[in-house]
This record gives sequence, C-alpha cells and structure tokens, in this order.
Amino acid sequence: MGQYLPIIALVVVAVLFGVLSFVASGLLAPYRPNSAKEAPYECGIVPSRDNPERFPVSFYVIAMLFIMFDIEIIFVYPYAVSRDVLGTYGFAEMAAFSAVFFVAFVYIVARGALEWGPLRRADSETPANDSLVASTQAHGSFRVVGLEGRERNGEAA
Repeated sequence: MGQYLPIIALVVVAVLFGVLSFVASGLLAPYRPNSAKEAPYECGIVPSRDNPERFPVSFYVIAMLFIMFDIEIIFVYPYAVSRDVLGTYGFAEMAAFSAVFFVAFVYIVARGALEWGPLRRADSETPANDSLVASTQAHGSFRVVGLEGRERNGEAA
C-alpha cells in the first residue's frame, strides 16, 4: 500500500485543486451576463441571424466512428505485440471484438451516415437546397460569410 501513497496523494491534491478552483470562481468572479457573452462564438463572426435549420447529426456520427476505430486500434495493438502469449483465446477475443465493430460500422453505413450529398425532400424530385448547390458549384466549394461592413481591396463591402 505504501507504494501507491504518492499516487493517492496526487489524486487527492488534483481533486482538491479542481473543487477549490470552482468554489473560488463562483465566489470571487463577477456575474454580469449580457447578450454578447451568451451568444455562440463562431470564429469571431457576429451572427446576423439564426440558423435556418438544425445542426446535422451526421457530424456527430462521423466523430463517433472515428472514436470507435481509434478504440479498436488501441485494443488491437497490444494483441499484435503479444499474440504468441495470448494464443487462440486472444485471437478469438480479438475476432469477436472486431466483429462487433464491423457490424456497427455496416449498420451506420446502411443508415446513410456517410452520404453527404444535397438533401432531397420527400415531396419533390429536386434538391431541397437548389440555390445553395448552384451557387456553391458556380463559385467554388467555399461560401464566404461575415463580410458585412468590411472593406474588400480598399472599397467598402
């Protein structure tokens, strides 16, 4: 138990530091809310209007896929290093582990998580965002936002 005492002491100090920091911040920091502090921060661009649609969940699904495969790599690496010691049991466990991840990946792909094309509405045969797609294709793939009131090449925008 004596060999773990420094680790336990470090954990206790870290927890105390975190708790005391939150308590001190709550007691000492001034509370002056305003609309600028409550607005979402987007690279220094002040939002001129709210988003017309909800944020797509596909971004989160892709992030979860990335984390899922990172976890798989983290577990496959120790097996690859010591596969002789683990033998058939280790191989069976890694095969089962990989099969679960593969089934999850196939499910996500079948649900359309990797489809990033224009959205289509059920009531029409044309893309829902025709004007955005047309302007994007005509002017390149980046849409410039946040230039209201800024100068471009010496002239007012």
